[in-house]
Amino acid sequence: MIKIIKATIDHAELIAEIGKQSFWESHGESASKTDISTFISKTYTKDKLLVELENLKNIYHLIYYNNTIAGFSKIVLNTPNTNIENSNITKLDRIYLLKAFYGKKLGAELFDFNVKLAKKKEQKGIWLAVWVENLRAFNFYSKSGFKIVGKYDFQISSSHSNPNHIMYLTF
Repeated sequence: MIKIIKATIDHAELIAEIGKQSFWESHGESASKTDISTFISKTYTKDKLLVELENLKNIYHLIYYNNTIAGFSKIVLNTPNTNIENSNITKLDRIYLLKAFYGKKLGAELFDFNVKLAKKKEQKGIWLAVWVENLRAFNFYSKSGFKIVGKYDFQISSSHSNPNHIMYLTF
């Protein structure tokens, strides 16, 4: 059974833990262990997540599989991108799924949920940045209709960044 719920400030620590683990699982080989560890320790803290969850622009959802937390998503409505001419577009900032839940179509379920939400909020499309070497995610987004519209260097540390595609799906 799959259940998706809106996250609240009470979920900050849970989201931080999922973020740490899933980032290691999906990007752990993208930089040195020190760089990844430093990035995770700065990015996925309860305090940082509390600030994000208190900001009404950030919309977080949790996905459960058989009553076990499997991952989360974050979208930000009305977030422009210099590579996209449309206004009223949503940034899909994160879809993080724990590796133990790969292959269960949960990422697709969470993605579809967020697309429906963006459409309900009268958005004209959705965009994201995806690491060029994350072929699993890149292929999923390509099959979902996203097109590459630009590039972005995702800063892991002061000395390392990962090249990303900016991808966009028009509704």
